[in-house]
Amino acid sequence: MSFSKDFTWGAAAAAYQIEGAWNTDGRAPSVWDVFSHQPGRIFDNHNGDVACDHYNRWREDVALLQGLGAHAYRLSFSWPRIIPQGTGRVNAKGLAFYDRLIDGLLKAGVTPWVTLYHWDLPQALQQRGGFLNRDMVEWFGDYAALVADKFGDRVKHWMTFNEPPVVVGLGMQDGVFAPGLKLPFSDVLLAAHHLLMAHGKAVQALRAGCSGKVKIALAHTSRERIPFSNTKRDIEAARSDFFACRERGVWNLAWWADPIVFGQYPEEGLKNFAADLPAIGTGDMKLINQKTDFIAYNCYTGWKVKAGKNGQPEKVANGWGTGNPRGTLPWLEIADEALYWTAKFQTERYKLPLVFSENGYCNTDFVHLDGKVHDPQRIDFLARYLRGMKRAVAEGVPVAGYFYWSILDNFEWCEGYKDRFGLVHVDYQTQKRTPKDSYYWYRDVIKTNGANL
Repeated sequence: MSFSKDFTWGAAAAAYQIEGAWNTDGRAPSVWDVFSHQPGRIFDNHNGDVACDHYNRWREDVALLQGLGAHAYRLSFSWPRIIPQGTGRVNAKGLAFYDRLIDGLLKAGVTPWVTLYHWDLPQALQQRGGFLNRDMVEWFGDYAALVADKFGDRVKHWMTFNEPPVVVGLGMQDGVFAPGLKLPFSDVLLAAHHLLMAHGKAVQALRAGCSGKVKIALAHTSRERIPFSNTKRDIEAARSDFFACRERGVWNLAWWADPIVFGQYPEEGLKNFAADLPAIGTGDMKLINQKTDFIAYNCYTGWKVKAGKNGQPEKVANGWGTGNPRGTLPWLEIADEALYWTAKFQTERYKLPLVFSENGYCNTDFVHLDGKVHDPQRIDFLARYLRGMKRAVAEGVPVAGYFYWSILDNFEWCEGYKDRFGLVHVDYQTQKRTPKDSYYWYRDVIKTNGANL
């Protein structure tokens, strides 16, 4: 069985990681500008000031997407480029940039899928409390209403937030991502609640402000669980663990997805987090529980789980075997079945079609003496993962799209520029783009609609 004719093949990127022009044409600082300029925060003190200079080279990048044959491009808007202080005055030059980019994509036959928030909160709003301030709900709703009014005639696919566990967990609990806070767990859960309410407010604004039918989601991520064996006990253990809310953190998928889809926090989490729960106001859960059209999920890796004593889930130490294949980032262990089980578990629980909004592999790619970039490990990674996704589709799992992360090598947050995820190599000194072997391999996957997998 092949993929449906309307399956979406795409690639993704994010504003802060590629745009550069951090203080150009009226853009104000984001929390990541401030964070990356603090010595010792980022590998080799890199920052996103220039990044891939996409702000000036977007036409070249659109041409690369067109050459890839991508059906769609998942991009993010920079909130501080559009509304420099987060609220109030709108930056006309920022809107004009995204106007040109969206029109350029559509002219090239590439459908824009826009993420409103990929971690670059206006610093001015952080100074007003950021996600700890309940006003964030209105701030984000107003921002969504503005972009819906300006771009809703052309953009029909939206994601509100990218990876809330990173926004809140790495940014506000662990302090390793911007804004670099280490808050008590009660404040972490308060920020999470405000983020979910802001999502709901944005969904309302997008539906009200866009013309015609739109499709809206939030881009989730978690820690994927894969059954140690195909026995019923291990499958059930992996499924249970995937949606569990036992750890005092925010990498619990159900804590984010259940309120959006079901209108309530999972009972296990309410019990385990009882001492730290925020006050939940009348109407809060109804606001969060806005209709979404699909589940978006960023999937890279996973670990194996088996049924232990009394069937309880147990993580299998070295489940892939000692010395297993991985990317250059230590967390990216290659897990062939990650897309398969992620799609299966989520669609069974939430009864919505699923789009893989990110999936990719990082390596130390460089231009070889022949002028090309050979990345066989990335091709092998993609073949393994996409075959798992194809298996899910063959079994009737409603997977509707896939976006490779990323179209370009880019600023990889705290890792700076040392780890490369792109289908296209970027020389950060000259900004020369060189498509890698994987670019051409993925082009053929798109061309054959996955028949060559």
